[in-house]
Amino acid sequence: MVLIHGWAQTGAVWDLPGFHAHAVDLRGHGESDDFGDYRDSARWAADLKAVLDHTGPATVVGWSYGGLVIADYLRFHGTANVHALVFVSAITEIGRGRPGGETGPVMRAALPGAITDDAVMAEFCQAMAPVLPSGTVGELTAAATSVSPRVRGELFRRDVGSADVLKAVDVPTLVVHGTQDEVVAPAAAEYSAALIPGAELSLYPDTAHAPFLERPERFSADLLRVAR
Repeated sequence: MVLIHGWAQTGAVWDLPGFHAHAVDLRGHGESDDFGDYRDSARWAADLKAVLDHTGPATVVGWSYGGLVIADYLRFHGTANVHALVFVSAITEIGRGRPGGETGPVMRAALPGAITDDAVMAEFCQAMAPVLPSGTVGELTAAATSVSPRVRGELFRRDVGSADVLKAVDVPTLVVHGTQDEVVAPAAAEYSAALIPGAELSLYPDTAHAPFLERPERFSADLLRVAR
């Protein structure tokens, strides 16, 4: 599997024992370099293509902003080198009025402050999944504040629709979303699942923005059904 993290996080966010997985750091995050261009879908597509060229065909899992990176890849490369897709609390679009990028009150409250203010970012990391232990929240916060404010802001300065891209998906797809997610609205998951042919929508009750951390056993079981 290839695991793609969300906005202002790193590949270290994933904890999936028992899976053969490659957790990448997106450009400008974690140990990846700051390549300067964050608004061009073709650049994001090329980044993921480079990973899949290295790993070979894989199940691609995208959390939050990672879902948009997957959509960028599909726009230019279709499902080449993709066995299956898993969207986790994910956006597939971004921009005003884009249903695949609908946010919730926690995300709206965090912006624009969390772009430049580390204290606001810390509050966001706590609020994204309130049931997580303090140690995990601390790790999320450390990862988020290590991403430069410029990069944090650039990721939002895009306007991307993905309806045609989603309708063309031709591999098994699972859409996972917490019913209590207030970062990415559950409506965004419903939108993506409705457009992707044959997609399965798996809604987790009493779960916020990080199902793989909040409900690890259920999430692992879901992955086992689709991962190749």
